[in-house]
Amino acid sequence: MARARVYLDANATEPLRPEARAAVMAALDTLGNPSSIHGDGRAARKILEDAREAIASRFGGSSRNLVFTSGGTEANAIAIHGLARGGRVLRGATEHAAVIAAAGETAGVLPVDGQGQISLDALASALAAEKPALVSVMLANNETGAVQPVADIARLCRDAGVPFHVDAVQGAGRLSVDFAAIGADCLTLSAHKLGGPPGAGAVLLTSDAADRLQPLTLGGGQERGRRGGTHALPNIAGFAAAAIACQPEAAARLAPWRDAMEAAAVAAGAIVIGGGTARLPNTTCLALPGVRAESQVIALDLAGISVSAGAACSSGKVARSHVLEAMGAGDLSAQAIRVSLPWNATEADALAFIAAYQAMAARMARPADAA
Repeated sequence: MARARVYLDANATEPLRPEARAAVMAALDTLGNPSSIHGDGRAARKILEDAREAIASRFGGSSRNLVFTSGGTEANAIAIHGLARGGRVLRGATEHAAVIAAAGETAGVLPVDGQGQISLDALASALAAEKPALVSVMLANNETGAVQPVADIARLCRDAGVPFHVDAVQGAGRLSVDFAAIGADCLTLSAHKLGGPPGAGAVLLTSDAADRLQPLTLGGGQERGRRGGTHALPNIAGFAAAAIACQPEAAARLAPWRDAMEAAAVAAGAIVIGGGTARLPNTTCLALPGVRAESQVIALDLAGISVSAGAACSSGKVARSHVLEAMGAGDLSAQAIRVSLPWNATEADALAFIAAYQAMAARMARPADAA
């Protein structure tokens, strides 16, 4: 009998939560377009608006100013293009590729330190030197788990009169996220990073930002004219169910297992990148000097362990991580893997990773005196 695989790539996508699956199936059985005014349409509309209210309430926003999208990439594009309106964007050096692409080649870049943290002094200096159209900084990094001081960043941006966008795709559900308390102008989310289905995301906006938002997709007037297109109702229903089900307290239970995996990996010759700062409780970035990330991923895959090398949004390719390069990791940028525990991980999963990693390192790592 084949041994069950161990899935440790939650930052790429979380396993579907049973609550989300049930909500998706129920919505699939609902006939009607939410934009139709007949009875079937009204039934679909109720599912849509109940989901909108649940997600907005869960993350501290107003349902009136929540815009549904096809996922986190579109949500980030709407936030950046819709609020910057062609103006210059100031972004963090370790942002997700979706934010980097939306911000464009003219964007200013805020450097990070060796732990992946943006300097508030550097941000203050940048805001004093120019007034960008928008600042965009992620809540938590998808590769290292590093958590940024977004409430402090929001304060500096507010004092400078500059709109602030928070990409909360990785942090939501694993950290306590309250849009109103952060004080940002917009915040973006993705269903499948919460244990919902792929194909749904959202932008939370303040009332002022919602009024200023310039839509990217025009169509039938859906989402108050902010994003055209028929709603993917089953995905949105699953999104809401996952948002309700995911709790930061539950995610916190993963930290001791993450720490045990790190300790074992370090004993086997690994280096933890970004381990000296606040991080997501489920995430570790492990570099094995002298061993390519791709080789590590393949070796662990053959042992039945699913991990990744950096972000999983580059058409399956493995390359040097721009996140780790921005942190000054040097050659380790191409020698690091990301291990991210899913919401349903068990201690047995952590132990299986430890055994597989130690065996891999014993075969592949160069001796310390040859480093």
